[in-house]
Amino acid sequence: MFEIKRGILTAEQFNILIESVGWGHRLIEQVESALKNSLYTVCIIEGNKVIAMARMIGDNSMSYFIKDVVVIPEYQGKGFGKLIINDILSYIKERTPKDWKVSVELMSASDKEAFYEKFGFQKRPSTKYANYGAGMFLTLN
Repeated sequence: MFEIKRGILTAEQFNILIESVGWGHRLIEQVESALKNSLYTVCIIEGNKVIAMARMIGDNSMSYFIKDVVVIPEYQGKGFGKLIINDILSYIKERTPKDWKVSVELMSASDKEAFYEKFGFQKRPSTKYANYGAGMFLTLN
């Protein structure tokens, strides 16, 4: 049996999850700060084990950015990522007044774009939105 829980993700759990997919390890203090300053965190728990997570940052009005969507490899392909993304999108819809427009963005891991396209996300640049540039990022060390 599994449960979806919002707002309980710890830095230690975060590191276990990112290590499971090969994303390395972050300093606990940095992860604690990131979690504290996130708009939203969600995880899926089976027993006492966190098997999936995501967090979201943004202005809680016009712009949201989905970060760190992770499902432990042995649980991938079983619908847990879908549950997490649906929960995030529900969270946004619950808080958005009827006539407001919001932008929800993310950077997909390599070869995972098709997963997000199922929810309506589009690759950038896209022919439909040719006036938008490519999704980009900069890592500072």
